[in-house]
Amino acid sequence: MSHLMNTYARLPIAFSHGDGSWVTDTEGKCYLDALAGIAVSTLGHNHPVLVAAIAAQAGRLLHCSNLYRIPQQEQLADKLAELAGMDEVFFCNSGCEANEAAIKLARFYGHQQGVERPAIVVMEKAFHGRTMATLSATANRKAQAGFEPLVSGFVRVPYNDLEAIRAIARSNQNVVAVMLEIVQGEGGVNIADVDFQRGLQALCDEKSWLLICDEVQCGTGRTGTWFGFQHAAIRPDVVTLAKGLGGGVPIGACLAAGKAAGLFKPGKHGSTFGGNPLATTAALTTIAVIEDEGLLDKAVVVGDLIREGLAQALVGQSGVVDIRGQGLMIGVELDRPCGELVNQALALGLLINVTDDKVVRLLPPLTFSADEARELVSRLGALIGDFLATR
Repeated sequence: MSHLMNTYARLPIAFSHGDGSWVTDTEGKCYLDALAGIAVSTLGHNHPVLVAAIAAQAGRLLHCSNLYRIPQQEQLADKLAELAGMDEVFFCNSGCEANEAAIKLARFYGHQQGVERPAIVVMEKAFHGRTMATLSATANRKAQAGFEPLVSGFVRVPYNDLEAIRAIARSNQNVVAVMLEIVQGEGGVNIADVDFQRGLQALCDEKSWLLICDEVQCGTGRTGTWFGFQHAAIRPDVVTLAKGLGGGVPIGACLAAGKAAGLFKPGKHGSTFGGNPLATTAALTTIAVIEDEGLLDKAVVVGDLIREGLAQALVGQSGVVDIRGQGLMIGVELDRPCGELVNQALALGLLINVTDDKVVRLLPPLTFSADEARELVSRLGALIGDFLATR
């Protein structure tokens, strides 16, 4: 640890192995994983189908340059385009890289439309990444502090406020795109209203803006559909993915359709590692397992079980502001800072997260069982109840 750059406030445990929704630390203690590596371990830990596919691919070819065709990459692009109703896909390694690609795509689109200084509308409480452009699009002053000057070209509005965006449309002729998290993860598990999404698409169509949906955290089945925007039956121009796409293997993707498709040509964007054979094999396998095991429907059923169970466990409890979410992306908002719950949960053998200071965030694997959901409710309900009674 002494030579690691001090960029994380790490918890004082290390894990040695996992199985399904459970992980074991180096001291032999087991934990129920309700975080899945922050929405990454889609199939839980040590899923036999994913392990076998990764091992087999590692024995054939780990990496080759994008100077050559990569069959698995082409197959994955076709599958994602089919599932999302999009036209083309660029592969990278992470969510912030996918969002960087989307930002570059929007700016390039703007220049093609004759806009000299293209601007992108972004939302309050948004989190799009930690690179300079995605950090500038993010609405977190704590994360931005010390990295000024930020990248210009972003116009911020309140989340779920269509009229604020209409006002921008009337006053700012440089806008070329709107960037929206369908569910804000870091911002507190806030969900974009269906009417807001549909109104936003209509406005973008009217103004010939690109609608960019950041699905880095909520995509790949987490909300009970393949993509969060499908709950509102809209069709974005750009969609970004990462986190759960590879089941734990790093991969990101930027999908484009309609007026956003066909813009990038050779030399306009690229990635050394993006879409290599190992990562795309992991993603293809993750998608196949989600389909084969019916995990989209399971995310809805188990997510409802968790939310309803917590609502029952905390009914009448002063200090609970809201219990919300879609599928297996759940937030329990309290009326006070509750970061200490993370360590308290560890003591109880439970992995959770707190975001936006007051929101307990739950992101279990899509393989989470009903029994595990009930165990989570039992442990977390008692923990929050005790916390609110003594703070």
